[in-house]
Amino acid sequence: MNNALCIVPVAPVRKEPQQESEITSQLLFGEAVELLASHGDWVELVCLYDGYTGYCLRNQLTEVSETIALQDQVALVNTWSGVMLVNELPMHVPFGSAIPGLQNGEAIWGDHRIKSSSKLVMEGAYVFEEESIRQVAFVYLNSAYLWGGRSVFGIDCSGFVQGLMRFFGKKLPRNSANQAMVGEDLGFLQESRCGDLAYFDDEEGKIIHVGLLLNDHEIIHAAGKVRIDNIDGAGILHSETGERTHRLRMIKRI
Repeated sequence: MNNALCIVPVAPVRKEPQQESEITSQLLFGEAVELLASHGDWVELVCLYDGYTGYCLRNQLTEVSETIALQDQVALVNTWSGVMLVNELPMHVPFGSAIPGLQNGEAIWGDHRIKSSSKLVMEGAYVFEEESIRQVAFVYLNSAYLWGGRSVFGIDCSGFVQGLMRFFGKKLPRNSANQAMVGEDLGFLQESRCGDLAYFDDEEGKIIHVGLLLNDHEIIHAAGKVRIDNIDGAGILHSETGERTHRLRMIKRI
């Protein structure tokens, strides 16, 4: 098995091995992948965190041992943008980036030496309670919506809830349709509490959107930007215009 870590702040994962291809996901700094095949300057890979596959530029990755790549619990960057030293040069890395192999503020990834301040990272999961859920969720507030995005620099709806839940040791798939298969069904919005996930469908019944409930009448989600809107039993109501924007399909407790 050939393993690697992302060595840039955010690396696009594309549908095909070419620059013009659709970005379907992203790798954050320090995220581990398995390399499946080589295509010139590109590699086909699978993200070890969520099993998502695609193509990435080879020079945005650094090969590492299986021991480092397969670490379950890694330190996560817990500030909006933290400055790491990569081979003594500063690099801004986004909230939620992983730092596998970190010991005493340093990690060795192949031929890259990573240095981090202890103030920038957390080791171990947060307690899944309202105060900490809101604290993590609000870091993403006003981040621009970006199809395939997974960082505070640009994020989609499923990337937002996936990244947020990672801080609490809760692993979710990459897209909202698969995320909707995880967790316990709730029958009514009134039963929900902070941290539950609400899913929304289209006219054909396909899950197309997800957000995190702050209570039984407010939701934080990525739509244009990460924002807080109102929600009722029928779906999301834009907090400024009152427009009905998304139709509620189900609520899950993770």
